[in-house]
Amino acid sequence: MLRETYEQIKDGVDVRKNLIELKKALKQDSNKMALSYYLAGEYDIFYKLLEHEDAKVRKNTALIMGELAVSEFLKPLFTAYQREDKLFVKADYLVAIRHLDYRNILEELKERLDFLVKETFEETSMKHINEERKILTNMILDIEGAKKHTFIGYNVLSDVILLTNRDHKEITLEQIKNGKAKTFNAGVVVCTRDLEEILGIRTYSEILFRLRDVLTVSCDPKQAAEKIWKGGLLDFLNMRHEEKAPYYFRLEVKSKMPLSEKSSFAKKLATALEEVSNRQVVNSTSNYEVELRLIENKDGDFNVLIKLYTIPDQRFSYRKHAVAASIQPVQAALIAELAKPYLKEGAQVLDPFCGVGTMLIERNKLVPATPMYGIDSFGEAIDKAIENSRRDHTIINFINRDFFDFKHQYLFDEIFTNMPTRGGRKTDAEMELLYSRFFKKALEILKDEAVMILYTRDRDLVLKGVTQSPLYHIEQNIAISKKEDAYLFIIKVGK
Repeated sequence: MLRETYEQIKDGVDVRKNLIELKKALKQDSNKMALSYYLAGEYDIFYKLLEHEDAKVRKNTALIMGELAVSEFLKPLFTAYQREDKLFVKADYLVAIRHLDYRNILEELKERLDFLVKETFEETSMKHINEERKILTNMILDIEGAKKHTFIGYNVLSDVILLTNRDHKEITLEQIKNGKAKTFNAGVVVCTRDLEEILGIRTYSEILFRLRDVLTVSCDPKQAAEKIWKGGLLDFLNMRHEEKAPYYFRLEVKSKMPLSEKSSFAKKLATALEEVSNRQVVNSTSNYEVELRLIENKDGDFNVLIKLYTIPDQRFSYRKHAVAASIQPVQAALIAELAKPYLKEGAQVLDPFCGVGTMLIERNKLVPATPMYGIDSFGEAIDKAIENSRRDHTIINFINRDFFDFKHQYLFDEIFTNMPTRGGRKTDAEMELLYSRFFKKALEILKDEAVMILYTRDRDLVLKGVTQSPLYHIEQNIAISKKEDAYLFIIKVGK
């Protein structure tokens, strides 16, 4: 089929239609290899088609050459790009060239971008001009990289939003000693000059900023861009960074709009921001340091938030490795905070289902424990846990073993764990047996007056398990996420 399509193109039969079919086929790598083998270095047909009178033939030919990524295609593609007079095709040549090593033509690409930025064009042409600008910008950034900005705004008065677990916002609020803070539906709002204090808190998932004079914008892209820019976006960025413009940004739009409308709005807004800022802020999908997040509110306008990737967040830098079942570090930190009144300094702690070690590391950061043991039957998880704990400079004894075969010469003060959950390979009956065996085994390895901190998505199995012995006493049963049916149990053991 591939050969037939190519031969028809070569013979001049339904060229545009067959080029489209060939382009579709080349989405599969195996077809690229097959066509390259069949061509055996004979590319004259493509060179001729780059001069075809039909602009769409030229366009699809260029895209096919890009998919094949033959190094000698660079010169003819760039020559065709330079002479192309149809604006709607220009960007497709760049898409093709981007597959190749184009470093030798980088200066010419810069000159073209400079021309497109400075020149004035008719409004009807701007859609294609903006697309070409965008691709040129990203091609240049791919080679040279973006100028990095150093965050220095630790003591600048900032309005900050901390996204947290919606049911336990107060845990984060209580840790803020400086500035003014209050909870709202998704977390905590803080007005502070002490960003370093905020960056030390482990129980929020994201830190976002608000422009004080631009809390919301309308759904009109040009009006929104104008308001964001005049509302002080550049001053906001300059006050917090050592280096100045340009700043590369991306847009994240959260809305109930259909996907096509949302994409169109984001594209128009990004373009309008570039224009109104005279490209002091530049849209880039891969080299950004700033994210403008627009969240549609009940009035149909958008709340405006800013995320800065220039802020070094080292809170969970130890977590280099994870596995599919790994708990998020911020969730483990929240569990530790909720259980803090029951954690004893210097306790002998065991995590019988330790995964990559996150639960023990976060528990130890809040209240130091020693010694700590982590057990898991999944060898890959144990290997990753060892490296994670080394990165954190935390001493944990990891053992690749089934918990139910584990024996130790002394008893433990505490079990601190993320319990296995339903789903995956285990049936409901197997999970019920696992929980039953766990509660029986725990009595063998825990001291009198020991405590169990169990995070689970199988609340009913925990409730059933504690009925196996009168020695178990549930101190607290805390809903972590009702949506996910996730709970924290704090259980005391009285022997």
